[in-house]
Amino acid sequence: MKKNLGMKRLLFPKMQSVMERALLAAIVCLVFTTPSYAGQGLKTINNPGGGMIVYGPVGGQKTEAGAMGAVLRSLASQYGNRPEVGRVFRVRDTNSYAVFFTLVKRNQGNVKVAGMLIASRFAPNHIEAALVTDDAARFGSTVNPMLGKLFSVWHPGAEASSSGPASGTRSAPAAALRPYTLPDRSASVGVPDGWQVDRNSAGGTMIIRGPHGELAGLGLTRMGVDPTNANRRQLQRGGAGNYDAGKIIYPYNVNLAKAFPDILQQFRRVNGLSPAGLEIAHAEQISGLRGQHCAHVTGLMNPDGKGMQEMNSLLCTTSPSRFGDYLVIFYHTLLPKAVADKERATMGAVLASFRENMAVINGQADALAAPRIAAINAIGDAARKRGAETSALYDRQNRAWEKGQDSQARHNKAFSNYLLDQSVVRDNQQNAHGTAWNQTADALVRHNPQRYEYVNTGDFRKGIDY
Repeated sequence: MKKNLGMKRLLFPKMQSVMERALLAAIVCLVFTTPSYAGQGLKTINNPGGGMIVYGPVGGQKTEAGAMGAVLRSLASQYGNRPEVGRVFRVRDTNSYAVFFTLVKRNQGNVKVAGMLIASRFAPNHIEAALVTDDAARFGSTVNPMLGKLFSVWHPGAEASSSGPASGTRSAPAAALRPYTLPDRSASVGVPDGWQVDRNSAGGTMIIRGPHGELAGLGLTRMGVDPTNANRRQLQRGGAGNYDAGKIIYPYNVNLAKAFPDILQQFRRVNGLSPAGLEIAHAEQISGLRGQHCAHVTGLMNPDGKGMQEMNSLLCTTSPSRFGDYLVIFYHTLLPKAVADKERATMGAVLASFRENMAVINGQADALAAPRIAAINAIGDAARKRGAETSALYDRQNRAWEKGQDSQARHNKAFSNYLLDQSVVRDNQQNAHGTAWNQTADALVRHNPQRYEYVNTGDFRKGIDY
């Protein structure tokens, strides 16, 4: 259960209230004392990425605890074993409650599953519940996509956001969403009536605007560069500095919750926007999918100098390459204060409905990255070529210097022999050299010229003759 990341932390704060503790007690009691319920009107989604989603009204129940207990009791009856439930959570910004559980399917090979159960009061006598479940070993990686899919079709009632105005007023429920897919099929989202997707949206990135100034930027992406990366510095020395233009220059291994203001302002700058006024209400690091590091930040932002708006942002960074390149990704929503209470739940539903087609996005990224990769490889090849040429030049210079030194040593030895009245003689029979007094050398060569002969300076042997 410790692997439930991202969406869980976005939605579920720590249990704090007496109400939540009472709910847990009521659920445990109801699981074992109340007759089983007959689910009516429940809808099931088999999630393509794994797991199962069930949601809808729970007949005969008037409380959230009753609905949870009925669903858990039904699971116990179906699988021959009672669920082990965790702590009850209040779903942030809603009037819903949730609990995580595990269950061993005794009548199905003792398979262990994990899940999350959510209950919400839609009306005084109308309680609905939603269940997401999967194999326990996979649940940590599938819970976030399942929650996103669930909240794209199921919209519990919402309350005022803790990051917005402290009015205590209840937010309006989420509006109905119509499905929209980008023309390049890189992403899809649910869009309320009257809201428009920017025509330049593509490549897994969407900008959506509402009629009253609502703004959602989903999958907003820029390249980041870690200036502390040693390989990057070497590339820059090799002429790759121009490739950092238009990128966010920031160390990778930082606390994103603390670095959020700096990275946000850089993100705006590289997109041609001026600095924005910012008031952070809450910021925390969370774990993301596919090796991403993320931070969830809420507060107020003045994007255009016309006043503060309610902000809800998710900032993520991907793992860096060996050259220090990484992606900076924003999921960013803004609501003018005048419509925040009315549109908060709708904005949350839009955000939860966003889906990326990674096959399309990866194909597009590969195509875009190919010229840059080729350029970096060319820089590397040129650097290696220059290195080889420099090494060859050094070798030639060293060989010339060593040859000069050797020639000088030979002549020095020849001059020394002259001063000492000596000569170098070769013994052709033994293939040996030797230095002898001139009188001895002359006698050897004169009496046996076939075997002995004088050695010229250029034929001196190093280590023997000099």
